[in-house]
Amino acid sequence: MSAPVFASAEHHPVLRQLPSLLRPLTVFALDLHQNPELSGKEQRTAACLADALEAEGYEVTRGVGGHGVVGVLTNGSTRRVMLRTELDALPVVEQTGLPYSAAGPLAHACGHDLHIAAVLGAATLLARTRASWRGTVLVVGQPAEETLTGARMMLEDGLYARFGRPEVVLAQHSAPLLAGMVAHGRAGKPVLGASVSLNVTLHGRGGHAGAPHLSVNPVLTAAAVTMRLAKIVEHEGVLAGQAAVTVGSVHAGTQSNVIPDSAELGISVRALSQTTLDRLVTAIEHLVREESDASGSSRPAGITVLHQSAATVPDPRTAAEVVLAHRAAFGVQRVVPWPPALATEDFALYGDAGLSIHGCPGVPLCYWMVGTVGPRQWAEASGTTAAERLASLPPNHSPRFAPHPPTALPAAVSAMALAALTQLKSDLPPLR
Repeated sequence: MSAPVFASAEHHPVLRQLPSLLRPLTVFALDLHQNPELSGKEQRTAACLADALEAEGYEVTRGVGGHGVVGVLTNGSTRRVMLRTELDALPVVEQTGLPYSAAGPLAHACGHDLHIAAVLGAATLLARTRASWRGTVLVVGQPAEETLTGARMMLEDGLYARFGRPEVVLAQHSAPLLAGMVAHGRAGKPVLGASVSLNVTLHGRGGHAGAPHLSVNPVLTAAAVTMRLAKIVEHEGVLAGQAAVTVGSVHAGTQSNVIPDSAELGISVRALSQTTLDRLVTAIEHLVREESDASGSSRPAGITVLHQSAATVPDPRTAAEVVLAHRAAFGVQRVVPWPPALATEDFALYGDAGLSIHGCPGVPLCYWMVGTVGPRQWAEASGTTAAERLASLPPNHSPRFAPHPPTALPAAVSAMALAALTQLKSDLPPLR
C-alpha cells in the first residue's frame, strides 16, 4: 500500500515517512471500526490511542473528563498546538457489507475511527521528525462528541489548566467527498451550525382505548406538535438551509388499547447563527405550550434542554495558513469550498464559546473536512453530474456510510500533519 501523490507533498521531509506508516495505521483504523464504543463508554478505544501515543514517546494521561486521552510531546518551545479527535461511535447497525464491519448495535457511522487513525498518524510523523519543528504537540482524544458533552467534560476536568493553553486547536471531519480532497469554509463563516437538543414531555390523562372521551390522549398532542414543527422554520421566516427543526424520537404508551399518561418528543434544533437558534427555541416552547393547553391537559408540558453547542467558526488567519498548506500539498483542484452545514459539534467549546469553562480567551480554532469516497463507491453512485453522484452516496450517520481507508487515510493524515506544521515553529521551507 502506498500513499497517493499529492502535488509536492511526497517531497516534504515530514510526509516522506507516511508510506511506511500506512499499513499499521490502516490495521489500527480497521480494528477500531470493528470494535465501536458508545459515547461515554470508549474505554477500549481510548486505551488503543493512549498505548499508540506512548509508543511514540508522548507523555500520556488517561481518564481526562471520562475516557479522554491527552498526549503531550514537548520539543524545544512553549508554543502548544492541539490536535483533537473524537473517540465515540453511534447506536447504528452497520449495513455496509464490508468484511471488517462492526457486529452488533453500534457503528463508526460518522468516521471517528478514521479521525483517530489520522490524528495518530500525524502525531507519529511529528514524533519521528522532531528535527523539523519546534513546539509542543497536544493530542486530545475526546469522548462523547456525539452527545455534545465530551468537550465540556474534558475542559471541566482541567484540560487547559493541567496541560496548558493551546495557541491553536485543530480538527477535521470526514465528509462524503472524493477521498484525497479537503474542504474549507469561507473566512469568518461557520463550518458547522449551532444546535440545541430538547426533550419535551406532554402530559395527558390515561384511560381505555374504548372510551377516549374520558381521557386526554398525549399521543394526539405529540402528533399535533410534530406536524406543526415541520413548518416552524418557514413560519419564522428563516431561509431554507439556514436552520432545521427535527423530531428525532417519539416515545409513548405500551400497547394499543391503553391511552398513556404522557408522551415524549426528542427535538433537534439547528441554525447557522445563535440569534436564529434562540428565536426558534422560543417559538418551539410557545408552540408546545399552546398545543398542550389546547389538548385539555391538566399539567403544562415539560421542556428540558439536554445539550447545546455553538457554531463552529474557524479562525480566519489560522484557516488561511492551513488552506495555503493544503493547496500546496494536494493541489488547488483537491482543496474545495465547504458551504455552511447544519451538522453540529461541541468543538467550539475549545475556543471562546467555552470561555466560562476554561477561562482562556482567544484560543483560535481551525476545522476542515476530508473526503472519504473511494473509487468503487464513486463508480457505483447514481447521477450524471458530480453533485448528483455525491448526493446519492450514503451520508454520515447512515448505516451504509463507508469511508475508503486506502485513499481517505493518507489524505487525512497529511492534512492534519501539514496543518500542525503551519502552527509549529519550523525551519522547513513552505511547500510551493
